Amino acid sequence: MARRVAVLLAGCGVFDGSEIHEASAVLVHLSREGAQAEVYAPNIPQMHVVDHVKGQPTPEQRNVLVESARIARGNIKDLAKLDVKGLDALIIPGGFGVAKNLSTWATQGKNCSVCKEVEDVLRAFHAAHKPIGLCCISPVLAAKIFPGCEVTMGHDTECEQWPYAKTAEAMKELGCRHVNSQVTEVHVDARNRLVTTSAFMCNAPIHDIHDGIGKMVREVLRLA
Repeated sequence: MARRVAVLLAGCGVFDGSEIHEASAVLVHLSREGAQAEVYAPNIPQMHVVDHVKGQPTPEQRNVLVESARIARGNIKDLAKLDVKGLDALIIPGGFGVAKNLSTWATQGKNCSVCKEVEDVLRAFHAAHKPIGLCCISPVLAAKIFPGCEVTMGHDTECEQWPYAKTAEAMKELGCRHVNSQVTEVHVDARNRLVTTSAFMCNAPIHDIHDGIGKMVREVLRLA
């Protein structure tokens, strides 16, 4: 039987939701590997809406589930209806929506809280020893919920190629082990069954990001 993988989205758009290329890459690689993706999102308001041309917030109000449905082509479920018993794995793409809608990382950093529905789902998969794949900024969720876990967000020294490397330092301050890696590589925390890759934490060609996410997906399915 095809493995069933929950894909958790945080909206639609890098600056206020899920990073669309990362979400698409996850779905493409799951399809290529013969897995069945089931897309979920929490039915909650977005923190704010960003004009992606100007890079500035607007006065609009949008809903995370409704916006995520754009990526899922309408085939999406409310996160409240997720049943871990019928699923083999969980994958969460990145994008600022993870730090704004699924948690308060964007405003509070390591002192953030995680949306209760999201935390409950992560803990349920973890307790069931089912693998969790995380890319870009989404490893911060694991770092906050599972102290002592191992993740990669790329490199921990800020430079032009790695503009968000300070996030790796915050991982360490939360008691996690950060493992430096290239954008096409993944890190597997076998004890916690976490698979992470840096994706757009790196200024890299989009095909390299796509390839790194592919490795993450394959490792998640291997562990499932």
